[in-house]
Amino acid sequence: MALSESQIPPDAQHYLVCGTEDCKKNCQFYCNNCNQQMCEQCREEHQKNRITKNHEVVPYKQRKRQLPLEKCKIHPTRQIEFLCEECQIPICSKCTATKEHRSHIFTDLEIVFAEKCSFCQEEIAKIRNYFEPTSQDLKNEIAGDVTEIKKIMEGIRTAMKAEAESVKRMVDAVTSDNIEQVDKKEQSLLKTLNDQNQTIDDHINYLNDLVTTFYGYLSTSDIKNLTFALKSEKILIKSVPETSKPVPPVFTAGQYSKKDVAKLLGRITVPNTKPENRKIKPMETASTKLKPSGKQRKQDGEKSDVKRTLSLSSSVTKVREYTVPGVNTVFHISLGKSGRLWVSNAIGKLVQTDLQGNKLQKIQTSGGIGGYHTVRQDGDFIYTDKGNHVINRITPDNTITGFIKTGDWNPLSIYSSQINGDLLVGMRKDEKGKVTRYNKTRTEIQNIQRDNKGQALYGYPHYITENINGDVCVSDTINGAVVVVDKSGQHRFSYRGQGSVFTPYGICTDVLGHILVCDSISETVHLLDQDGQFLSLLLTPQQGIKYPRSVCVDDEKNMWIGVLYNVVKVYKYLK
Repeated sequence: MALSESQIPPDAQHYLVCGTEDCKKNCQFYCNNCNQQMCEQCREEHQKNRITKNHEVVPYKQRKRQLPLEKCKIHPTRQIEFLCEECQIPICSKCTATKEHRSHIFTDLEIVFAEKCSFCQEEIAKIRNYFEPTSQDLKNEIAGDVTEIKKIMEGIRTAMKAEAESVKRMVDAVTSDNIEQVDKKEQSLLKTLNDQNQTIDDHINYLNDLVTTFYGYLSTSDIKNLTFALKSEKILIKSVPETSKPVPPVFTAGQYSKKDVAKLLGRITVPNTKPENRKIKPMETASTKLKPSGKQRKQDGEKSDVKRTLSLSSSVTKVREYTVPGVNTVFHISLGKSGRLWVSNAIGKLVQTDLQGNKLQKIQTSGGIGGYHTVRQDGDFIYTDKGNHVINRITPDNTITGFIKTGDWNPLSIYSSQINGDLLVGMRKDEKGKVTRYNKTRTEIQNIQRDNKGQALYGYPHYITENINGDVCVSDTINGAVVVVDKSGQHRFSYRGQGSVFTPYGICTDVLGHILVCDSISETVHLLDQDGQFLSLLLTPQQGIKYPRSVCVDDEKNMWIGVLYNVVKVYKYLK
């Protein structure tokens, strides 16, 4: 059944023609006085006509809806024209005089119909402009959460398998040690028994010889000679040598249960946290209907709490300065717990100091220019050993152990994720670069080397960090760029500075998602947003900064800058 004109949705793709006689052009306007559709040309003529020039001609969607013609059920010859406010039913003019509606108030049904039509149009606009897009955004967000949950669960499965393999290797190692102890004990017991056996053999040989001697005596027929021989020999039979019965070891089976094994392998826990309701933006007025993108909404959600208290300051203020003993340059800084920092220079000297500049310890490494050390959330200090292709760990009790082997790749830079504890390692081999991710069980779970077009992402990834949204940010001196990929390894952008030459060194991020990077050529510190847009130069030579090489941000939101000399400067740049 075809829709009547009044039933056609206001935003439907319906072709209307001009209602003027012999004009078949597209209808765009409507005369409320004439109840007529008209094209633009007919509207102009309609408004020029002295008879109709004062008519109300409006865009077609804004027209007053014509009241549908409908007969009164009580008076079939009459059209319904009024609404009885008391009874809330449509009636004709004749009904108004009946006793059923005596003293009632009546409203022109055209006015009521126009109001209802206007209300419907407004509600349709709300649905189209707010409710549908918002619902679709939620669907997209849920789809993203599905993908994220699958990744997280796959990561958990991988970590569980790695944990199980680690326990298996531990069990094999302990079993091997125990078997080796059993082998050694067996050898010792068998040697004791063999020695006792040899002693008894020697004694038996001695007894056989003695028997032979006595038989010799018995063979003589001269009693005198036998008596003399027996007296002179003074023969005494030696007693049987003492031997001992060996005591074998006893194997005591381990006392363990499935629960004990589960403790070794870790367990899945669900945080006792009430799921957070998805944020739905409030419905906006007609003047503010611009809708932010899904990406922007996500960033706003991540930053909202921080932005309420923090923002960029209009100026950068130096708050303190440290002289670091034992190094001549500060090419990288790692801030540790309890007010301690690690500083390295260009020739592998690694120094730990307190905040008063007192040297606590010094290590000679194979590192050099680059961010080759980091502090983990558990307090362990991690640094790369390029010479041996190993990542070392220094525990709080200052024990140094080989932590991860990187095969034939040279580990140049390293960063411990503040999000999940993963280790991000920038590596190089045969003039090729890559970033490898290791989880907490030291399992290699990701390699980032090329973009989606197959092009190499890195040349020399000598500094590396992670942003609050999971982006991996690399300072690449050979490519002269800051290369940023998302947590799945997809290339997001590359920043190549503001001048003709850009040589990035130290890099870090802050709680607002800013990226801070040192440029050794212009002797400046660049500030970018998390989408790679240049915001400002935080520090320049005019502010007394010379040869900035390393940068990091502490828990108090201060910026630490290491310079070419053995100096670390601390600045306040957020308010």
